Amino acid sequence: MNADAGVLDLGEFEFECGESIPRLDVAYEAYGEFDGENAVLVCHALTGSAHVAHRRLDDEPADAQPTGGQAHAWWSDIVGPGKAIDTKEYYVVCVNIPGSCYGTTGPASENPETGEAYGAEFPPVTVADWTRVQRRALDALGVGRLHAVVGGSVGGMNVLDWAKRYPDDVRRLAPIATAGRLDPQSLALDAIARRAIRADPNWNGGYYYGEDQEPPSEGLALARQIGHVMYLSKASMSQKFGRRAAGRDAGGEQFPADAAAAFFPYRDVESYLDYQAEKFVDRFDANSYLYLTRAMDNYDLASGYESDADALAAFTGEALVMSFTGDWHFTTEQAESLADGFRDADVEIAHHVIESDHGHDAFLVEPDNVGPPLADFLSAGVEGKAVTDTDEDPREDSDFAPVHTSLFSD
Repeated sequence: MNADAGVLDLGEFEFECGESIPRLDVAYEAYGEFDGENAVLVCHALTGSAHVAHRRLDDEPADAQPTGGQAHAWWSDIVGPGKAIDTKEYYVVCVNIPGSCYGTTGPASENPETGEAYGAEFPPVTVADWTRVQRRALDALGVGRLHAVVGGSVGGMNVLDWAKRYPDDVRRLAPIATAGRLDPQSLALDAIARRAIRADPNWNGGYYYGEDQEPPSEGLALARQIGHVMYLSKASMSQKFGRRAAGRDAGGEQFPADAAAAFFPYRDVESYLDYQAEKFVDRFDANSYLYLTRAMDNYDLASGYESDADALAAFTGEALVMSFTGDWHFTTEQAESLADGFRDADVEIAHHVIESDHGHDAFLVEPDNVGPPLADFLSAGVEGKAVTDTDEDPREDSDFAPVHTSLFSD
């Protein structure tokens, strides 16, 4: 697979809030060959990077391949040769978003005017800023109109913003496991996660980058654990953990006392959350987590318009909304509301609902369910054989993901 990776210097950039920074560096990865009409932009989720697929750069040895900050490509089951987003057919680009810590300028980056990390002085970032930066990055790569924009979770919000901000620049949209805005429960949990970070004494008001300072690892770990609970479903947690005791002792300080901790079990679900938190704090910046969750919480597709349909009215392409029955972070009901917005805007739309117990993570871990309808949509639009709208009956002979057609029937 032909691949390219690098960092683009976009120069001075003014954020939606009105503040500017003198230089914005943007990390990207690209796969396949560009023929002028086959570009697909993949928008990554909250803590993802531009490293969306496995790749090999010709000028680097195999054991020295950069990973964009992540140990593994985050969607390699979907993006690659012969896969749903086929890099033999499409020129696939993924751009790391501003505010992140994976190669694009963010709070941990050096402010060229001070020589120190931006910290809390980094401007507030919005999803609209992500979209504008992606447009400028694509311009720098020589990519004009896109065949498609695809993304899940907050990356799906990024997809929606393309329809709103650059409606003439994309033919097909695939927002997956997302919604036009977060619901109050998700807003509340995100707020608690941010408070966990800010309550860590090491956060120090966002200025913890000195050589003699420690990052707010405990606060970030708690924030990540809250996030993981949001990404799982009751069914998946029951299947994966049950009430089993873990096969190892709890790390760190025991509560309420060592004797009591020895009496009460340290459960599998606790062990899993601790393990995920330990991995996360080694690879992500706490301030970036604050900035990016704020951007997600702030996003509202209808902002500045009378409705979602009004915001989408200028888009004349096709859209595939995908949702999962076990996802309570972005529910199928929210996805259907989004699909209604497309319908009211007279956009050719299909809402493909997948039966799944995996929760929000389903779009990452169920390639056999996500891949076929996505591949058919990219190839044939909403008429693709694996693309089924909830207004239609599922095909009895379909080998693809089952569609829950009764959820939204009249």
